[in-house]
Amino acid sequence: MTHASIDFILGACRSGKSRQAELLARTSGRSVVYVATCRTSGIDHEMEERIKRHRQDRPSEWQTVENSFDLEALARDHRGSTLLIDCLTMWVSHLSEYLGTKEVLGKLGTELQAIRENDIHAIIVSNEVGMGIVPVDADTRRWRDLVGWANQLASRNADNVYWMVAGIPLQVKSNGINSRFLPNP
Repeated sequence: MTHASIDFILGACRSGKSRQAELLARTSGRSVVYVATCRTSGIDHEMEERIKRHRQDRPSEWQTVENSFDLEALARDHRGSTLLIDCLTMWVSHLSEYLGTKEVLGKLGTELQAIRENDIHAIIVSNEVGMGIVPVDADTRRWRDLVGWANQLASRNADNVYWMVAGIPLQVKSNGINSRFLPNP
């Protein structure tokens, strides 16, 4: 018998988030659907090369879904599977182009609920964007704040949360219980 679960992997750029997510997916015992939230059109050459490398590195038996931002529909369509969502930051960026903060966070809450209702093992990757300097312009500060709130929502709903530091996963929440230093929300 399988059950729904959410693993949330957070860290800085090049901290090993995607590699950790792929390791969890490979050992999930379920069919894997890789949900790539980065747009594949209208991008620069360097990003095209990154996407190409990511595609080549994935196991051939994994299904890849690109340019799809409806996680609720993906959960229904792939009931009982592992959804590796890489990454929440790009998902938020896409939705914030046409939805306000409350709507983006509301949609994320609905999508996380759908993951649970459809027996999905979700592995969600996201960037920690709030540890650098304060952005100089209001739009970038709003985006940074939105990503931070989305990360908090995802981590509250996650069974396991990993903080990646230089390729090393530090588990800060295990089976729904935060580290001993933090009270559960």
